[in-house]
Formats: sequence, structure tokens, C-alpha cells
Amino acid sequence: MSGVTSFRRILSRAARGAPAGLLAAFTALAVAELVAGLVRPAAGPVTVVGGAVIDRTPPSVKDFAIRTFGENDKAVLQLGILAILALVAVGLGTFALSYRRVGAAGVLLFGIAGSAAALSRPDSTGIGDALPSITGALAGAVTLYVLASKAMPAATAAADGKEGSEGWNRRGFLAAAGVTAVAAASAGALGRYFTGRQGQGAIASRNSLVLPAPSSPAPALPAGVQLKVADISPFTTPNADFYRVDTALSVPRVDAGPWRLRIHGKGVTRPRAYTLDQLLARPLIERDITLTCVSNEVGGPYIGTARWLGVPLADLLEETGVRPPSRGGKADQLVARSVDGMTLGSPVEDVMDGRDAMLAVGMNGEPLPFDHGFPVRMLVPGLYGYVSACKWITDIELTTFDAYDPYWVKRKWARKAPIKTQARIDTPKPFARPAGGTVSIAGVAWAQHRGITRVEVRIDDGPWQDADLAPQAGIDTWRQWSCPWKATSGGHTITVRATDGTGQVQTEQRARTIPDGASGWHSVFITVP
Repeated sequence: MSGVTSFRRILSRAARGAPAGLLAAFTALAVAELVAGLVRPAAGPVTVVGGAVIDRTPPSVKDFAIRTFGENDKAVLQLGILAILALVAVGLGTFALSYRRVGAAGVLLFGIAGSAAALSRPDSTGIGDALPSITGALAGAVTLYVLASKAMPAATAAADGKEGSEGWNRRGFLAAAGVTAVAAASAGALGRYFTGRQGQGAIASRNSLVLPAPSSPAPALPAGVQLKVADISPFTTPNADFYRVDTALSVPRVDAGPWRLRIHGKGVTRPRAYTLDQLLARPLIERDITLTCVSNEVGGPYIGTARWLGVPLADLLEETGVRPPSRGGKADQLVARSVDGMTLGSPVEDVMDGRDAMLAVGMNGEPLPFDHGFPVRMLVPGLYGYVSACKWITDIELTTFDAYDPYWVKRKWARKAPIKTQARIDTPKPFARPAGGTVSIAGVAWAQHRGITRVEVRIDDGPWQDADLAPQAGIDTWRQWSCPWKATSGGHTITVRATDGTGQVQTEQRARTIPDGASGWHSVFITVP
């Protein structure tokens, strides 16, 4: 009987402690969001802790997250942080029924951890970034202390001693909990309001931006560049469907008015800082370019083609006195920095070898979307994004590979990352059951800055047969292909491989994405009834 009584007592404590702890955590987050909205939204505790987790996560785990959750990886991380916080809050709330001061101190420790995470971020602006976490933790600690006193047994309410009676101030607790919930919800709503107001300048600057006509328009796409095959990827990827892979938990919303791009460093004889208006006043180029993420598995989705408008990057570098190493330049690495502190390193030689490396301001006929780097992003055809496609760029420093390791290189990714030749089967899909007769096998192939000259398809272990190629729009874009097949009943494995413009056949050897991109032939298994 005593065991049943003890169990009921534990359940009673949990039923009182859990709401107290959860309300304290809710209050802490709401107040922190309010302060972050007033100070700097990017300093919110979930954002800074999530960023710190990302920074300290092994590359293989990041790769797994992208592979498993895709573009929802950040949402999963944030939900995970909130779930862990909720579990800890329940524990602290229950513990505080006996030891209020210790429970409140536990909340403060989380605030200290959040502040440390905020100050450790590469985009930290100083002690002000610690305010949201500390202020929120103080509010949460006070809330837990007060609610725990209401939920404590009568014999324990006056002092944090041993529990003597199960009687407790139910009415007082419910009243305090209700007031707390309303106050916290109001603080959170105010925080979201102030956060939204801070982004209004960025939204207004993008909405008012009129892109000038390019001095060098993109060549017209050849007729037939888009094959008339169901389920094949569109040649030009709509902005809304373009992949997004980065480490930003909160998409930066940069006001184009005060934005500046600084160019400085080794071999820069004339350092410069450019406004957006100054960049837009320069001769702009427009090009169709395919971008690929290094996290793209064989046959993966993290690739897309857009029509980009931008300033030739080599021209800006030459104006500041930069020369590539082949012409006696002192720097062999260009380090691009984002407003969120991300760093990417590109070979200066590649940036200045005549390819259409640019600082892009437009994407598919409109200003860059915020997700893709407004107001300005960098891109270099032929290089994976993690060494070339800096979004929300604000700083370019010329240095050497020996002197500095950018973000991803510090995490064991390769210093230089030319895109590997790949082909992907878009249709039929894996495990499809197409009807018998002629089946259209089709997809895309890419080898940016080398181009695609041949695509071959194999059914099971049969001979390779040439696919029909759509016209090539340029060596910096992917190329569509198709192959009609007279299907026979049964299970079949379809495999594809490509040959690039140098005559190099895509390797069969499988390699993971780390450290310099995946390789291997893409194949799908289907069943014909």
C-alpha cells in the first residue's frame, strides 16, 4: 500500500511541477524573443544555440541531416532544441517543488549557456547579444520560483525543506499560472512584432529595387533545350523551387540601403567599399548558370539552374589591384564573408580565369530572394557552393590558402572543390511501375564549366546505349537527355553515366559527399507489369 501511495505522490508532484517548469521556460523564451526583437533578432536564444550546435556538429552528422531531412533540417534542429528544453523544464519544475532556489538557479544556468553561445557566434556584435538569453533566464527563474511556491505543499511553502503534506494552494497556482501565460504570450507577440519591424527596411528596399538592363544579356536559350518529357526537371528552376542549403537558422533580412561590400587584403593596392547603387551602376552581365551543393548525393535534388544578373567579379578585383597568382598576384584565396559570419574560400585563379564569376543581384528576372542572398551574393561557375556561392555577402578578403581556413575547410571539407561530372535519372522514378511498351527514360547531366558531350544509359547489365541530348545552352549549365526504351516485363535496373567536355567519362566509383562531392553512377530500380 505504501508503494501505491508513493507512486501517487510522485505523480502529484509531476502534475504540479511540470506545468510550473513549462510555464517558466515559455516565459523565458517569450521575454528573450521580446528583447531580441528590440536588440537584434539574430541574438534570440534558439537561434544562437542552434547556430552553436551546427558549428560544433561533425560534418558526417550534418551530411546525414541534409540527406535525411532535406531543407527541413533547420526546423528539425529547432524542434529538437525546444523538445530538450521542455524535458529539462519539466525536470526543473518538479525539482523546484522541494528546492525552489536550486530550480531557479538551473534556469539561470541555461541563460548563461545561451549568452555564451550568442557571444561565440561569428556574427556577434558584442555584449548586447547576450541580453536576450540573460533577461529571458531571469524572467524564467523568477517565474519558476513563484509558481513553485504556489504548487508546494503547505508545510514546504514557507521554506525549502522536506515535504510534509500534500495540501497545496491550487487556486493560487492556477491564478498565477494564468497570469504568467497571458504575460508570456503578450511578450512573445511583442517580440515578433518588433522583429518584423526590424525586417521592414529590408523588405522595402527589395520591393523598391528596379534591376537595370544588362550590358551583356544572356544568350537566347536554344530551341529544344527543354525536352517534352513528363516529369523531367525544368531547364530553368523557379525561384520558389530552387534548393536552399546553408547554416542560417534565421534567414538574414539585409536592408540594401546601409549595406556595403568591402574588398581588401593581400595584394589589394586600392581597397574599396561599394554600395548597392554603385554596383548597379556598373556594366552588368546576365548568364544562365547551374549551381550545385556539395551535399548533393548521387541523383540528389540540390541542384538548379537560374538566369543570374550581376557584376563581373574579376573586374572589381582588378580595379582594386588584385592579380591572379599566374600573373604574379600575392593572394591565391578569396575569402567571402556573409552578414551572418559565414566564410567561404575560392581560388583567385578560378575567379579571374575568364569564367562568369559574379556578384549576383538578380535571379530569374527579379531581385535576389532573401533565401538566396539579397541584396548580393557571389557565385563562381564550376565550383561547389561551399567554396563559391556566398549569400548575403558583405566582405571580400584576399589572402592565401596557407594563411586561412574558411568555415567548411575547418570542418574537414576540401579546400578546392570543382564540380564533378554527374547524370541523374528524373523519370521513371525509383520503384515506379510503368506500363509495358515504350518507356521514356530522361533526366539531366552536368559538369559545370566543362559541359556535357555524351550521356549513356544501360538496362540491367546490358550494353551502354547513347541517349538523345537536348541542345546545350552553355558549358555552365546542365543538359537534358532522353532515351526511349521498349520495356519488357519484370524488374529492371536503369543506370546512367555522362561524359564531360574534356572527354572524361563519369566515374563509377562511389564516393560520399565529404570531402569534395559525391561520385558514382545513378541508377533506379523499376518493375514493368
